[in-house]
This record gives sequence, C-alpha cells and structure tokens, in this order.
Amino acid sequence: MKAKRILALGMAALMTGGLLAGCGSEEKEGGAAAGDSENVSLKVWADQDILEVTQTMVDNFIAEHPDKNYDIEVVLGDSGKAEEEVKKDPEAAADVIALPHDQLGQMVESGVLYENTKYVDRIKEEDTETAYEAATYQGAVYGYPYQVESMYLVYNKSMLSDEDVKTFEGITAKAPIGFNLAEEGTNYTIAPQYLANGCKLYGDSGEDLEGTTFNNEQGVNVTKWIASLKDNPNVVACNSESVSLLKEGKIAAMVTGPWGKNDIMDALGDDLGVAVYPTCDFGDGPVQMRAFQGVKLLAVNAATEYPLDAMELADYLSNAECQKMRFDAVGAIPCNKELRDTDEVKNDPITNVVSQMTEDEYTVLMPKLPELRSFWDLLDPIIIDAYGGNLTEADMQTKLDDLVADSAATAE
Repeated sequence: MKAKRILALGMAALMTGGLLAGCGSEEKEGGAAAGDSENVSLKVWADQDILEVTQTMVDNFIAEHPDKNYDIEVVLGDSGKAEEEVKKDPEAAADVIALPHDQLGQMVESGVLYENTKYVDRIKEEDTETAYEAATYQGAVYGYPYQVESMYLVYNKSMLSDEDVKTFEGITAKAPIGFNLAEEGTNYTIAPQYLANGCKLYGDSGEDLEGTTFNNEQGVNVTKWIASLKDNPNVVACNSESVSLLKEGKIAAMVTGPWGKNDIMDALGDDLGVAVYPTCDFGDGPVQMRAFQGVKLLAVNAATEYPLDAMELADYLSNAECQKMRFDAVGAIPCNKELRDTDEVKNDPITNVVSQMTEDEYTVLMPKLPELRSFWDLLDPIIIDAYGGNLTEADMQTKLDDLVADSAATAE
C-alpha cells in the first residue's frame, strides 16, 4: 500500500499542477481553463439544508463578476458521500465539491482534488487554526473550510444543575446519562476519551501511522473505565433512541451534535440545558472529556476545465460573508474567527456551546488518514466487549496492543 500511496501522491501532484486534470497542459496553464475565458460553466454540490442559500451565494458571486459570462449550476449533493461519488466518475462530478475534512486524505491520494494554490493566506488569516489544519494534507492545502461541528452535552435542567454537569461523576451521582457504548459507531463518542486521558491517534499531527498509543497505561485505564460503566445504574447504553429516552425522562443527559438541535429542543422545551463536556477521572486523575471536531470543506475537482475560476468560486463560497449566510439560514457554526466572536453566535445557547466545544480544550480534530476507517472497525469491538463484560482486564493490554499493531499494518 505504501507504493500505491506514493503513486497516488505523484498523480495528485501532476493533477494539481494542471497536467492531468481533464485536459492538456497548455490549456490548463495558459488557455481558457486558466481563467481567460469569458464563458465559464461550473457545477457546485450543496447539501439539502443549504441548497437554497448556496444558490443565493452563487447568484451574488455572478453579480460581482460582470466581466464574465458565468453559467453556474447548484446541484443537490451529499457531502458525506463526496469521496465515493467523485472517485466513481470525476468527470461527471461537480467542479466545486463539499466534503467532511476526514475524507480529504483519501481524496488527495486518489488524485481527484486540485490543490488550493491561491487562497491559502486568506484561510490562514481569517479562519481558525484548526480549520486551516483540516484543509491541509501532508503539508499542502486542498480545502476551503466553511463550517465546524462538534458534539456537546445536553441535559434536563429539572434533573441536573449547572454544577452537576461540570463533572461526569457529578452527573452520574444524581441522574442517568446516555452514551452509545454497545453499538457500531461507539468509537465516535468514546475514542476521544482515550485522547483526553493522554493517548494519541496517529501521533500529534494525526498523519503518523506509527503514532497511535491507545495501548499505553492511560489507554488501558480508559478501557477499564468503559468496563466499569456496565455496573453504573446511571449510565444507559443507548443510541438512536437517546432523544426519546431524554424526552421520557429516562435519561437526564446525553451528547449530541448541532444536527440534533431541533430534536432536543422539542424533547426538553424550557428544561433544555446545554454545556461543554464535563471532566472525568478515567483512573489517572480528572481530565477534560473531549469530542472529535469536524470541519466541512469545499474543494476543487481535479477534473475541472476551469481550475482558477473554480478556486475563486470555492474561496468565495467559504468566505466570511457566506459563512454568515449559512449561519443565518441553518445555524451552521462558522470557522471565521471574527464571526465566532459576534453577539449573534454567542447569544444562541446551542451555537455558543458548540462554538466553545470547537476550542482545543474540548475537541480533537478528526484525523484525515485513509487508514482511519479501518481503525474504527478495530476499535468498536474493544469498546463494545469491554462494556458488555466480554473483555477481561487481563486481556485489555493484549487487545490494545493488537489494535495499535493492526492499525499501523493497514499501511503495508
């Protein structure tokens, strides 16, 4: 696989240099595709919730560029399936693609993205450091960040106080909290707690295949903590039914993301409380519990006929004005530093707490390595078996050693 990675990176470099991206080098470097054409046709993918506001943004972009005859089509897409759809047929895909940042590595290595060669300084200056990092892979910037996401704590104010929710122990001493501990996908909630307790996932950069340390002493202690939750009556293993349990008063707290805003507002009404994650003692002393941070990116398809125009459009659609339009339309959390500091963001309790959760104290940027998907498949059974009582303390070290070895071996 290492050989394939080198080949893929080489192909990506050629494509981002304009030699293989759907047409000849002369056209890419100096012809119509280099931005000289007066007639430019582009396609933009947008998720359902922001389809309408994206059309307004595109209309504004066209109005601000009267020197060109732009034909820009806004098409419904699914950012979560960007990698799958673009790799299936790059020529048929949009020129400007929306994707979650954790798909960036795989798409770069597949050679389907055009490097951001013009707007790096703007992103670095205006957006958060984490958003800039999310748009970067192996030292090169490919993305245009426009939104950040993180999970946060939701609680019933009639059952828990503001003081109770400051610690995990304070919550569970008083009322039940729900977590996904027994089903596929538990890694998304639980894996960050290994990081909170001092473990690393693909090193400090998130791009070091040999840098995972879930098998250190702190990792073993987190696994023991997971196993202990089975005997805690105020920890409820739940997943899709969490909101219903919250509404029925069977749990007093849960974690969710901004995508669950309307559901939890309906479930709790005036009793809705939101907060950053609590602290927890996993066995090595109290530490801040953490969540993964996700960043939504725009990127340019390497197969576009108009790379400079596509880059300009992607940059425009991710600027402060457009981030504000998404926030106004659907509550999307901006990554623009000035916007995050405005009263409009801070005065909405859910938006404010999600924005706080995307600070380094509370979140870890989801790694971008393609091998991450294999890591989840390896970690889920460990968490589920530990919680279910099917993994003894004597076997935890061995299972974590295997996890680290196997996660690195996926690169071979």
